[in-house]
Amino acid sequence: MNNKRVAVMDLGTNTFHLLIAEGSADNFIEIFHTNEGVKLGEGGINKGVIQPAAFARGVATMQRFQKHIEENKVTEVRAIATSAIRNAGNGADFIREVKEKTGIQIELINGEQEAAHIYNGIKASGCLGDDNALIMDIGGGSVEFIIGNDTEVLWKQSFEIGAARLMDKFHQTDPIPVQSIKELTLYLNTKLPELFLAASKHKPSILIGSSGAFESFAEVIELEKGKKFDLKKTRVYEFDIDELLDLIERLIKSTHNQRANMEGIIPVRVDMIVVASLITIYMMQKMGLADVTMSTYSLKEGVLAQMLG
Repeated sequence: MNNKRVAVMDLGTNTFHLLIAEGSADNFIEIFHTNEGVKLGEGGINKGVIQPAAFARGVATMQRFQKHIEENKVTEVRAIATSAIRNAGNGADFIREVKEKTGIQIELINGEQEAAHIYNGIKASGCLGDDNALIMDIGGGSVEFIIGNDTEVLWKQSFEIGAARLMDKFHQTDPIPVQSIKELTLYLNTKLPELFLAASKHKPSILIGSSGAFESFAEVIELEKGKKFDLKKTRVYEFDIDELLDLIERLIKSTHNQRANMEGIIPVRVDMIVVASLITIYMMQKMGLADVTMSTYSLKEGVLAQMLG
């Protein structure tokens, strides 16, 4: 039995996650798990800078994480930074300040490495089979697409079209205007030709959404049916396609207040979920995918599997 206790941090554009666990890679025991809506990209995501208020929130969150790590007597720590820190002119300053104040050394990974970790997380959740799947991880800064099955990755790429970036560009008024949706669609058409080429070659038959907005979709759907839904106890969730399409349509037409009052959408996702919905429906239509699954496992579980492996 592996009695190593490890901590993984996924430092995203919107949310910082901390997961402390022990055990084996394929059946780890969660000791502690928290996330904070840091909104590191707020006000600066498309300018390539972390704004002072967001910078301070990020450092303060890392100090809280360090306390949890100490309290839980962790033996090995990894903190992974993605799109927002990767592309910010002052990203190195952020990494330096966190190291000074907490002792945590942040690893900056590129989009390819990010996609590889996500695949490992999805694989660990057990939702991959023999058929090729298109895995989509909608982050705040970037979106990772991976085509693969339970034995191999056939193709993977990261695109800087995350929800925070798209919201900044296309979702300025609520509900989002039809014209903005058209512009967003045209924008995605110009950004994703390599994905379409890979998909026409490998022919994925299922869309797997990695955590994030997909967790909110699942939670809203189940809560509206009056069911108790525990994300912590869920690794994989298969959507009823009609329920998913109905929810996506309602989210796209909704106002900020309507979304804020929807049970199952966490505050940091209330606004981002509109463009996340649009990316999801866009991919389903473009690829002709009517089979959609959500995995609660993602980047941090992929890194965790590596650490415990």
